Amino acid sequence: MANKPAPPRPAPRLYLATPEVDDPSQLATHLPELLAAADVAAVLLRLKQTDQRTMIARVKTLAPAIQNAGAALLLDGHVELVARAGADGAHLNGLAALEDALPSLKPDRIAGVGGLATRHDSMAAGEAGADYVLFGELDAKGQRPSTEAIAERLQWWDELFEPPCIGFAASREEASEFAAAGADFVLVGDFIWTDPRGAKAALIDAGHAIAQAHEAAFGNAKSSPDKTSPDKAGHG
Repeated sequence: MANKPAPPRPAPRLYLATPEVDDPSQLATHLPELLAAADVAAVLLRLKQTDQRTMIARVKTLAPAIQNAGAALLLDGHVELVARAGADGAHLNGLAALEDALPSLKPDRIAGVGGLATRHDSMAAGEAGADYVLFGELDAKGQRPSTEAIAERLQWWDELFEPPCIGFAASREEASEFAAAGADFVLVGDFIWTDPRGAKAALIDAGHAIAQAHEAAFGNAKSSPDKTSPDKAGHG
């Protein structure tokens, strides 16, 4: 019996990081149009630090616009607020933070992790139960690896491990590079919000760049497990 051809590898989806949110009203107004314009799998909500009640209220203001669009809502840290605010999960910084957060997030919510300085930490995060690993974000000193080093880490992970890998892109060009390297998702943030054409145009442009780079790199030649949302490892 002949083997079936491998299904086409899906193009990476976008993971949109918000600016630091103080007053959520303007963002809540713009998000539905933004999320309808491109293939955004999830939104990483960055909250300005204040009292818990206020932060929960801000999440609840934004949640409908994100979740009704079919995207997952993750908080940048603030694990203790996830359930109370109705978020879908949290993004943790570093292996220790992930391990601390897993008991409160699992099995119902997403636990993603970045800040993984070494391959060993990355593998340990995957073994611990991370729903995704993120490569390429700024460290505490504001430094990040080169584009080439991030792409190399994504390629390494994609070839060997099951949980989705995400590339943190600081530009449209990096988004293309990380899509070609094998990222399952591409996290975009500041360069989207500061684009003089507006966030919608920038997000559409990033999505097109990712799709083109993916097609050029993979076509239908390489198959991959279906990693269609950042919560793939633990949810549906």
